Amino acid sequence: MYIQTVGLKNLKTPIRVKEKGGGLQNTIATISMQANLSEKSTHNCADIFTSILQEHLDELSVASFSSILPKLQKQLQAKSVRLEMSFPYFIDKKAPVSDTHSLMEYDCTFSGGIGDNDGFILSVRVPVTTLCPCSKEISSGGAHNQRGEVTLNVTFHNFIWVEDLIELVEQSASCEVYALLKRPDEKYVTEKAYNNPMFVEDVVRKVAVLALEHPDINWFSASVESFESIHKHSAYAYVDSDEVR
Repeated sequence: MYIQTVGLKNLKTPIRVKEKGGGLQNTIATISMQANLSEKSTHNCADIFTSILQEHLDELSVASFSSILPKLQKQLQAKSVRLEMSFPYFIDKKAPVSDTHSLMEYDCTFSGGIGDNDGFILSVRVPVTTLCPCSKEISSGGAHNQRGEVTLNVTFHNFIWVEDLIELVEQSASCEVYALLKRPDEKYVTEKAYNNPMFVEDVVRKVAVLALEHPDINWFSASVESFESIHKHSAYAYVDSDEVR
């Protein structure tokens, strides 16, 4: 029986990722690969994939996919190949008042294909704070706020750094999230969120506006999930650029 699609899933490996500042960051990636093979292909998919991947572990970037994918397609004699790599990415972030440094973690994904499934998608998942406008309006003191997550997926025609997408998202919420805050910082982020109330719909609209204005983004989708602090459920909103252009 001819099996058309084969691959590997959830391969964990240390990698080094290029940083916008010029350095290389050591992290752990979870990698999956899928190949649509021709009937004449008799190669060992796992051996070829791991050997080609090993050549690029010392310095992985968006540009690496343009080297890895053609090699995989050629050596596997595949009609198409898809590669997905997800990893935690850390940014040295200063608290807004005390300037205390801490490492903030963001989930990032590189996903690229060649052949029948051509194209590359860069994804970031960014924690944010939202504060409920209704709660603020009806309350004589305070308002309920919560942590949320924004997932932004983009395709582009000029190179975009992960750091730039994270910054775009963090501009779009009631307030940013920080790994470490001292008391003056806590006062700042609490008051900033209170003075900038937003529903999840407001956040996703602002992300969409900034993404539409970005000169290098071709397509995007954005979703926001708010883990409600006074409800058991989450609030959610989603937008796709194909629906709003």
